[in-house]
Amino acid sequence: METQGFWRSAELPFVESRRARDASACYVPHTHDRLSIGAVDRGHSLFFCQAQSIPLVAGDVVLVPAGVVHACNPVAGQAWAYQMLYLDDAWVAQMLGGAFHGDGRVLTHLPQQMFARPVYAMLDAVNRCLFSDVAALEKETQLARFIGDVLLPLQYAEIAVLPEAANRGVERARALIEARCGDTLRLAELAQVAGLSPYHFVRAFRAQVGMTPHAWQLDARIRRARRLLDAGVPLAELALQLGFADQSHFQRVFRQRVAATPRQYQRNFIQD
Repeated sequence: METQGFWRSAELPFVESRRARDASACYVPHTHDRLSIGAVDRGHSLFFCQAQSIPLVAGDVVLVPAGVVHACNPVAGQAWAYQMLYLDDAWVAQMLGGAFHGDGRVLTHLPQQMFARPVYAMLDAVNRCLFSDVAALEKETQLARFIGDVLLPLQYAEIAVLPEAANRGVERARALIEARCGDTLRLAELAQVAGLSPYHFVRAFRAQVGMTPHAWQLDARIRRARRLLDAGVPLAELALQLGFADQSHFQRVFRQRVAATPRQYQRNFIQD
């Protein structure tokens, strides 16, 4: 039986995703108003685009710019599984720090040495992240890294970044996260503070700090939580004050970093 999953979020309106399993429905030639990136998870299909008909197998990935007529359907009499990612061109350009020009390529037919790992694995990881319950900032960070890792090797716009400038920018962003760790921060805002494109910001931040911006924000929240617990702030108030979705999320993140629950930590505080 065919199963489908759709992912959309008001927090990240520039991206949409879907996954289908045991699908047999066929598409007529059509277009999308967004950049489309699709992958075959299982089975065989025929991809029609720009007057070409290309057979695809599991692990193959296609990129279709907005407005390009295409269709991808299973081989007659067979079911297949696939996943799709739809991205606004304007957001992609913003993430890369330059103009975005799509020309439609079958990524699996490009030299594999262009990529650190197969494009399919990168796309699958991004979709798993989108369908998970991690924070919007982490999802946007994963998306920015994905499009940079895939599109920049294809000679899309890239901006050179001086290491010193990147380091100073990361420090400004890190200070902002520390000061506003309880707020919902967007990747574009942090990148602007750093003076980098979002893609370059994510790479520079991880290289300099050793974790993603969202992971650093969680760390900052827990550091602040420890100070607030020592100051006697009621435990029930902390999750909301620090920007966590609920108490269970706060307690899980706290325990991962302190190896104790917030209540255990608070009970062991000795005030002279």
